[in-house]
Amino acid sequence: MISRLCCALLLAFLLLPLGAGGQAYADEPRVTRIEPLIRDGKLEINAEVDFQLNEQLRDAAERGLPLYFTADVVISRSRWWWFDDTVVDATLTWRVVYNALTRQWRAGAGQLSLPVASLDQAMDMVRHIRGWQLVDVSELDYDVSYSGQMRLRLDTSQLARPFQVNALNSSSWSLATPWTDFSFSLAEPQDPS
Repeated sequence: MISRLCCALLLAFLLLPLGAGGQAYADEPRVTRIEPLIRDGKLEINAEVDFQLNEQLRDAAERGLPLYFTADVVISRSRWWWFDDTVVDATLTWRVVYNALTRQWRAGAGQLSLPVASLDQAMDMVRHIRGWQLVDVSELDYDVSYSGQMRLRLDTSQLARPFQVNALNSSSWSLATPWTDFSFSLAEPQDPS
């Protein structure tokens, strides 16, 4: 009787981390959708990312520390005779910052920075990537299979030096999605006649 009880308790302790791991995995950041498309002669990417800030990052942002988020995309075509040919290796960085004097959030990519109402609205700009132009279609071949990878990460290299040291020592500052694969090919344009 006692040996059965001990075996049951041992089994329960061994299975406990497996049950908790399923919930933790659901909270992990990940790229949920990638849609390559052609618009105005350019290859563009639309993507959806499930990316939540933890309490330490929210607190730092609300105190006025600018947070930088970088999306990385690599697109290549395979070659049988050599290494794969990298066609696109691009990054896009967003800056999210709160100005305590004006009590205003700003978010944007590159030189463009827009006022937003809250941190969540600023993060929506990062989570919903729209119309990211990568390459001119003239640099791509028709009927060739292209494979790509994409990820989104908190870019700690652009933080102030004291925060970079803190980011190296804390797992709260190492927020990133794993690389997500996608593939596409361009169809030969149809003759309208």
